Amino acid sequence: MLGISTKSAESHRAKIMEKLNIHDTAGLVRYAVREGVIQP
Repeated sequence: MLGISTKSAESHRAKIMEKLNIHDTAGLVRYAVREGVIQP
């Protein structure tokens, strides 16, 4: 859909998690729901 590789997506996710000081994927999902980025 975005036209990027899996490796690129993983790299972006890791950088976002580092900047937000989030240590696991579940925490990132909770953050996204709380901020309205995604819906539960």
